[in-house]
Amino acid sequence: MTETQRSRTFTWTDPAAHVGELGRLSGLDMLRSLAKGDLPRPPVMELLDAEGVDAEHGRVTFALEPREFHYNPLGTVHGGVISTMLDTAAACAVHSMLPAGVSYTTLDLNVKFLRPVTVESGRLTCTGEVIQRGRRTALAQARMVDTAGRLVAHATSSCMILEVPGAAAPAA
Repeated sequence: MTETQRSRTFTWTDPAAHVGELGRLSGLDMLRSLAKGDLPRPPVMELLDAEGVDAEHGRVTFALEPREFHYNPLGTVHGGVISTMLDTAAACAVHSMLPAGVSYTTLDLNVKFLRPVTVESGRLTCTGEVIQRGRRTALAQARMVDTAGRLVAHATSSCMILEVPGAAAPAA
């Protein structure tokens, strides 16, 4: 390995080990359990080294400290990393409104990148909020700001709301 090469190792827990438990929790309860450490972080959060979950009904916040391993060949955080964080925040905001036995999937994600992000940008905060929830779809937005409070990226997302086969029936 040369002086400029870096190495990184991470571990994760198989998410399939907790699927049954997740089906019995409302979306908000699941997110709060993740935040407290009662449930293991999803593998993608370990991969990106994303931090914390602050969840309330219809609103979720995550954080990411930009690192070199997030960089593209131009020396800025790859747009895919930023998009993943925005998608996570928007979709989890939708999830925070769902009862046990109901899940979601992202239908679309529209991202606007407003400024480059580097390690000098400092901690990024990504907040997702539900704009509108219907019976089968929900619209959410997410905003990512740097340490100085400058908006670095924004996204809107549509999610399809799904019944989870074999999960507890939603409360009436």
